[in-house]
Amino acid sequence: MIPESFVQELLARVDIVDVVERYVPLRKAGANYSACCPFHSEKTPSFTVSPSKQFYHCFGCGAHGSAISFMMQHAGIGFIEAVEDLASGVGLQVPHEERNRAERARKAPLTEVMARAMHFYRDQLKASPKAVDYLKNRGLTGEIAAKFALGYAPDGWQGLQQVFPDYDDPALVECGLVIVNEQGRRYDRFRDRVMFPILDQRGNVIGFGGRVIGEGEPKYLNSPETPLFEKGRELYGLTQARQAIRDTDTVIVVEGYMDVVALAQHGIGNAVATLGTACTPTHVHKLLRQASKVVFCFDGDSAGRKAAWRALEACLEQLSDDKSAGFLFLPPEHDPDSFVRAEGAETFKRLVAHPTTLTEFLLRELKAGVDLASAEGRARLVHEAKPHLTRLAAPILRVQLVKAVAEASALTQAEVETQCGLKPASRGRAAPAATKHRPPPSSVEYKLLQIVLHKPEWAARLPLELIDRERAEGQALSAIADAIDHGEMAAGGFGLLLEFFRNTPHEALIAGIAANMVEEVDLGALEGVFNDSVVRLRHTALTAEIEQLTARARQGLSPEERHRLAELLAKKRPAPTTTGSPI
Repeated sequence: MIPESFVQELLARVDIVDVVERYVPLRKAGANYSACCPFHSEKTPSFTVSPSKQFYHCFGCGAHGSAISFMMQHAGIGFIEAVEDLASGVGLQVPHEERNRAERARKAPLTEVMARAMHFYRDQLKASPKAVDYLKNRGLTGEIAAKFALGYAPDGWQGLQQVFPDYDDPALVECGLVIVNEQGRRYDRFRDRVMFPILDQRGNVIGFGGRVIGEGEPKYLNSPETPLFEKGRELYGLTQARQAIRDTDTVIVVEGYMDVVALAQHGIGNAVATLGTACTPTHVHKLLRQASKVVFCFDGDSAGRKAAWRALEACLEQLSDDKSAGFLFLPPEHDPDSFVRAEGAETFKRLVAHPTTLTEFLLRELKAGVDLASAEGRARLVHEAKPHLTRLAAPILRVQLVKAVAEASALTQAEVETQCGLKPASRGRAAPAATKHRPPPSSVEYKLLQIVLHKPEWAARLPLELIDRERAEGQALSAIADAIDHGEMAAGGFGLLLEFFRNTPHEALIAGIAANMVEEVDLGALEGVFNDSVVRLRHTALTAEIEQLTARARQGLSPEERHRLAELLAKKRPAPTTTGSPI
């Protein structure tokens, strides 16, 4: 865990304008900066960055957050990786556990070794007519080869000795570049192969895939598992595909390196490949952070369908109702590389736009293995469907699938839910998700929360005993005040607040309010509204106490209670209004 105090210090040191400007050209727009949003396609700028609030917001797609959120969303990396990246830029050392620090220190020289190997392979490609001709015959241009940093491993036992004079360096074996046989002899793992560097989310080389030129086995040779490289977590081409994935909101998953490169050559840049292993839930989780639609593209033969089934199983627990997975099965004689060359990019894009959906594929495969004409077959269908229904994380999609299974098995939806141990879907009308937790417009606590998001230190001036903690906004106000009071959070704008409350019950409410408050406000006028709101809060509490005492007066009040009622009536004044608020 990274201490919250460090995150606060980091965000106080980082300027979100500098961070965003590394990736997006910004233009000054009053007190803020604007640009076309990097998270969706648009022609008119709707993306705003506020230096005073250290916060960004897109009025088009709704993306918003702090400098950390921007790095996570733009680079597709996790929270820890984003913090590490930002910290390195301002000279801060992230206070990880010693084990993690030692692990990073061990990986750093290995990353340097892999980078040197990549440059060596690239230089060797330029010097090898055979390798250049191979790529040209596959329809690749120099631009695409450069984009993917393609290289060539020469046909020699110890070619890497040209760039690593200390060929006995243990790091070469640890990286998977060199093999030591039983006799202790060292030799290059990759020989006479076109080399495909595999990059992590930061652009570091962590492994290689080597494609044999001409005949030979194996056709593709991958780096082994190393401290840098874990096949079940990484995807080939993701770094190069990231912008195209954002533009299309779709990621295509293929099986081979050459498929990714060939599709990019034909203008289809949103493809990635698994690395000689089946698609894993980690892969799917990573992809669904990049796009709302994942399309798996496999050959239409039995091996392709088995691979698709494993991908389907990896998707079940990762899907949500606003994310989808689909399957594209090519003719048996084609892979994506040959198909796009034979049929053209537009045909391939049309197929990607209308894949077989996950539920269609699942039901088709389940039905294919049973006899629906018999009671036994229909019972088996429900039995086979049960583990998939229970693992499917998307609640609305699961209801749809339950209904389809019920129809095919001649049962009711409730009967299938009972047999599969599923919680029955609500039969009544639920409140719309967008409004279920929306505070009423008249809530004083909501108005105060809007103001405190501009000036968190003002939370220390709140009469917390009068805050209604039954309300979500009241709970958020109290949490901010407690954080300020205990010195856990300093003033620093929306971005800092969002990070402080990341993964807490208050995150969604605070983010929702902050997203509509990017524009600058008059702090003098804002403080006037704050003071009026506090007065109104006190007035509401006073009125409530008067009403309670008045109601009890019929049964008789004690002398102390009569005195208190008279005191309250003397204090009562009309409640101020907050019309004309600068928020």
